[in-house]
Amino acid sequence: MSAPEFYTRVARLYDALARRGPFVGGLREALADALDPGPGATVVEFGCGTGANRPYVEAAVGDGGTYVGVDFAPGVLRVARERGRARDDDPGAFVRGDATRPPLRDDRIDACFGAFVTGMLPDPAAAVRTWADLVGPGGRVALLDLARTTRSWWRALNPAFRLFVRAGSPPGTARSLERSPAAVQDGRVAAAHRALRDVCADATYRTLLGGFARVSAGTVE
Repeated sequence: MSAPEFYTRVARLYDALARRGPFVGGLREALADALDPGPGATVVEFGCGTGANRPYVEAAVGDGGTYVGVDFAPGVLRVARERGRARDDDPGAFVRGDATRPPLRDDRIDACFGAFVTGMLPDPAAAVRTWADLVGPGGRVALLDLARTTRSWWRALNPAFRLFVRAGSPPGTARSLERSPAAVQDGRVAAAHRALRDVCADATYRTLLGGFARVSAGTVE
């Protein structure tokens, strides 16, 4: 089963967890605060899923701003568009596409971000550089990701986190990797956040939830 097929099949469950899972609201607020797009900005989210971050971004950009969500799984986009229609929002705010090859013009985008997505990308650093090119100098880029913690008081929960990562991966993922899915995710997340620091002049970084959550943001040089 391909990754788009997997996330399409679990779209409703994913949506419930994305909106009502423990602590996710606070993480999404922290991401929007770090991105700090400003009123009237056009913001693109890569790996938008069912659009759980949209309300937080729209609160930041105001009535004059624009949110666009990009995802490769048609099922999650269908749920996102259904919710948009129910709220009388523009269902066209969600576009099917590849986060590593943005299907968007680069002349009107002020900021972009990804939440819980870089750990799934084969070359996350290249993706972050692509996003930085998309917004251009002065544009904002932000990341929110999960990885195993290095904090001594919380390391006892790392085995549970490994199970969480495995459960949320498409079938066959573990067999296709040389390391555990959690170890691969750790490496990809670290590479993505390093890349953001490399392309941004004023990058900030913080950890939340005992070190399991990482938020980076900055302005592209």
